[in-house]
Amino acid sequence: MIHSKMVSSDQLSLWFLAFCLIFQSTNGFYLPGSYPHKYLVGDELSVKVNSLTSIDTEIPFSYYSLPFCKPPGGVKDSAENLGELLMGDRIENSPYRFKMYTNESEIFLCRLDSLSADQFKILKERIDEMYQVNLILDNLPAIRFTQKDGYFLRWTGYPVGVKVQDAYYLFNHLKFNVLVHKYEEPNVARVMGTGYAVEVIPTVGKGESELPGYMVVGFEVIACGVVHNIDSAKNLKMYDKYPSPLKCDPTTVGMQIKEGQPLAFTYEVTFEESDIKWPSRWDAYLKMEGSKVHWFSILNSLMVITFLAGIVLVILLRTVRRDLTHYEELDKEAQAQMNEELSGWKLVVGDVFRAPSNPSLLCIMVGDGVQILGMAVVTILFAALGFMSPASRGTLITGMLFFYMILGVAAGYVAVRLWRTISCSDQKGWFSVAWRAACFFPGIAFLILTTLNFLLWGSHSTGAIPFSLFVILILLWFCISVPLTLFGGYLGARAKHIKYPVRTNQIPREIPAQKYPSWLLVLGAGTLPFGTLFIELFFIMSSIWMGRVYYVFGFLFVVLILLVVVCAEVSLVLTYMHLCVEDWRWWWKSFFASGSVAMYIFLYSINYLVFDLKNLSGPVSASVYLGYSLFMVLAIMLATGTVGFLSSFSFVYYLFSSVKLD
Repeated sequence: MIHSKMVSSDQLSLWFLAFCLIFQSTNGFYLPGSYPHKYLVGDELSVKVNSLTSIDTEIPFSYYSLPFCKPPGGVKDSAENLGELLMGDRIENSPYRFKMYTNESEIFLCRLDSLSADQFKILKERIDEMYQVNLILDNLPAIRFTQKDGYFLRWTGYPVGVKVQDAYYLFNHLKFNVLVHKYEEPNVARVMGTGYAVEVIPTVGKGESELPGYMVVGFEVIACGVVHNIDSAKNLKMYDKYPSPLKCDPTTVGMQIKEGQPLAFTYEVTFEESDIKWPSRWDAYLKMEGSKVHWFSILNSLMVITFLAGIVLVILLRTVRRDLTHYEELDKEAQAQMNEELSGWKLVVGDVFRAPSNPSLLCIMVGDGVQILGMAVVTILFAALGFMSPASRGTLITGMLFFYMILGVAAGYVAVRLWRTISCSDQKGWFSVAWRAACFFPGIAFLILTTLNFLLWGSHSTGAIPFSLFVILILLWFCISVPLTLFGGYLGARAKHIKYPVRTNQIPREIPAQKYPSWLLVLGAGTLPFGTLFIELFFIMSSIWMGRVYYVFGFLFVVLILLVVVCAEVSLVLTYMHLCVEDWRWWWKSFFASGSVAMYIFLYSINYLVFDLKNLSGPVSASVYLGYSLFMVLAIMLATGTVGFLSSFSFVYYLFSSVKLD
């Protein structure tokens, strides 16, 4: 009996340890795209190149559009996800190759016999437009450090060249410094215990794991201009050692380029063991300048907006509750007399649920707004949890597309059910509403992206979406998003419509003349929601257009929740004010009361273009910027307008269901 218990316990231990081994072998501890890669001493490290980028044009170009050295096996594209392609990333292999923990210097890459007129012209243009070369090693972008006024500034990539007194200088020698950290692989059997398990299960990776391995935790680059002796490089092959020593001084310029001039490219690499551990290797990229101001501004914004929202909520609840309490204390005769004598929201009881103008368009916009808002909430939540880190390029855009398509069910359901509520349970025509909900926002987005794509195609930019990707996006739209939206519409058509608590009169009530136009209140209502976004918007715009890394998704999620709350309260207050002056046309006004924040965001985008992107050159660059800004503003208007409308609808329904009238 004792022996059988010992055997069963040993079997449990074996199964448990086997599970741990499998768990460890799949790197389950690390999030997708972030697991460490072990390199042995002497293993080959391959550097990849990304698109050339510039904050002056915002138009990316291929690395090999310039006369740079190409790898011996030819240029090959790396596997890219949907998000990377939409962001304009074109990751390709490069001729730069290292050996782990092996310092090398004066490595010859290639030689260009003569710089043609076209090559010289395009080099001058890229240098004038301040284009940066972006290199990647083990998924880490190359980073360079510059010192200004006693401060160290961090930049990703390095400039193609520099212009000094009408002369153009090219950076043709690169000095790499690779930071590595010793790989520590835990031994499961040693950690889990002793006894029979250690005797049965061998140590993990015995033999190979005992060799010293390293992880790449940093990738730094210094770009220099070096004048090579072209004659001595004539007989050199790629990766041969350059015959004379090369001095890399980033503070001086040396290689002036001219038409017809020969060029040579070289590099050197050093390895440095660092205390930086694998989970902290992205800290150097995230600690960009202005981080303290960023955190302080967000905290200040959160406190101010929370305070204002609390005041609005308290005032509104006290006012509405006082009206309801006073109204319910009266008897029926007094209520009837008060209805005749008093003005206010009680007099529009027979018109408050009268169908608005263009009801189907309102239903479609609300349905699309639910879809966009749900996509934003889920995507930012996943990003805040670390599933969409900067280490996984393109996952943010890919995740947004995936969640947007899945939430088509919600868009169809809300649009059709709201349409049935407005049309008093009429089931005919639900397919038309669901179909238009599936095509409204994506159709406008497709029109904007197609127009911008033609401009980028004309500029031969990698930011242009390839034709094959266009076909994939159209297939995703019509084969996944549209059917899911129609399915949601079918569910909405089968669901019970919302019955109004009061009857609607046949003849609409005349609206008294107003002292001021109501659209002024609607447009002005967007200022408070804009206040929640103002600080965060600057950092988001800097991330998109200035090439900075955005990483505080936790704060962004809090700001998004505050934005939803403030939009709901602002629209609710404005709806109550319109009802109090006997204006029962609240449907569209409640939508645009909170949706008007998009107008202020677009004005801020123009301000950002004029003052922060003042070096933006060319009409194509400005058109691309304004096109994407218009696309972003439209999505924000639908999302925030939906929040305002749904909150106002719930408020009006609650308000008039609380008062029983004949």
